[in-house]
Amino acid sequence: MASGTQSTAKPLRLHGAVARDLGIRIVSGDCRPGDLLDGEIEASVRLSVSRTAYREAVRILAAKGLVQVRPKVGTRVTTRDKWHLLDPDVLSWMFSTEPEEHLLVSLFELRKIVEPEAAARAAERRTQDHLDTMRDALDLIAEHTLAREEGRRADQEFHATVLAAAANPFLQSLTSSVGAAVAWTTVFKQRVRPLVRDPLPDHVGVYEAIAGGNADAARQAMAHLVEMALLDTTTAPRPAARGKTRAA
Repeated sequence: MASGTQSTAKPLRLHGAVARDLGIRIVSGDCRPGDLLDGEIEASVRLSVSRTAYREAVRILAAKGLVQVRPKVGTRVTTRDKWHLLDPDVLSWMFSTEPEEHLLVSLFELRKIVEPEAAARAAERRTQDHLDTMRDALDLIAEHTLAREEGRRADQEFHATVLAAAANPFLQSLTSSVGAAVAWTTVFKQRVRPLVRDPLPDHVGVYEAIAGGNADAARQAMAHLVEMALLDTTTAPRPAARGKTRAA
């Protein structure tokens, strides 16, 4: 994983680290739907962890829909339609490897459905505090760029504030998911080199439309921002393959 991705992650307790490693194996396809994971005893010995830590890790995966635990059957990997794809951890695990092109495009499709309408509502309902927070975020993006952690955190704050300014509790409940999508796709597209194109003007366009109270312009500006972010992501150079390919 790129060093930038590592900097966005918090230190994990042992069961969280085991859940992350298993989760990455599942979402990357190393463990396929229907596969049975090792039992507690075998897994704890193989991973050199306690049975309690492994059990807690499996509970985390089950809560995110990645596995199903059944007595006398074991822990079985579920099909992708059961996964909580917008869970921030699941998103981070997806982007720790090379996600499928369809999933990548679908994630941006979701953003284009949600964020432009949120921006339109924000243009009608924003407060001065929202505008001040967005302006501060833009200043930090300009200072640090999205190649640095400080700039990426400011980018997340910008998008989170747009959702907050929409004053819709259901939209605001998507903040952590949208934030994770913004964060991990930004890291993903800069694995080889920083962005060639400067995305700051797109963000400024969204801010100015919201600040001006122009819902239509805000909707269009945010749609353009997401479209350009998708283009940046799908055209970004990929790292050279290293080692052997993952198991089929």
